[in-house]
Amino acid sequence: MERCVDQILAINSSTSGEASVSRALVEATVQSLLAANPDAVVTRRDLGGEPIPHLTPKTVAGVRAVAATEDELVTKSLSDDLIAELQHATVLVIGAPMYNFSIPSSLRTWFDHVLRPRVTFAYSESGPEGLLKGIRAVVIQSRGGLYSEGPAKVIDFQEPYLKQLLGFIGITDVAFIHAEKIGFGAEARDAGIAHARAQIAAAVARIAAGGSAAAHQAEG
Repeated sequence: MERCVDQILAINSSTSGEASVSRALVEATVQSLLAANPDAVVTRRDLGGEPIPHLTPKTVAGVRAVAATEDELVTKSLSDDLIAELQHATVLVIGAPMYNFSIPSSLRTWFDHVLRPRVTFAYSESGPEGLLKGIRAVVIQSRGGLYSEGPAKVIDFQEPYLKQLLGFIGITDVAFIHAEKIGFGAEARDAGIAHARAQIAAAVARIAAGGSAAAHQAEG
């Protein structure tokens, strides 16, 4: 089998530490990818444990204009590092617990740093174009309730938002993994995690075979 995984960027955004479901599933995904390609290099960002600074009026020019002040230069340096990690990745693994029907602010801040005009996306006469091509992504979404179907689906602002943000910079091959009903008691929690692990196994198998991370979802 051809080894297709060279650079893995693993991002955690949960603030729950070792108790985090998404964190455990991110690590399970990384280990499965490494099992398929032991030579792969893993870069890790723990946004929940070591959050990066939110952009402020004093720092935003570091990623949106020409950095001039010390604060702006520090911000630009961090943003450059985060973008470089993403540009070098062949597989992106994101742990995104649902907070208030959306994503953690630390993960939103990461996107604020990596969505940079003319670097990760560009505008043309035909509209915006993502510049990060060929990256496959596995997004672990842990949720206390059930949001992938049923009456609560309409208040799932997490998956559509992540799909839009990733797609805007060119990452369109995304497997969204659902670990749901985590807050419904031990039995439901275990079932939700088991379901997520099965989804992860399918996504990793396709990535390892050189296919699409998201293809398994189309099969139902």
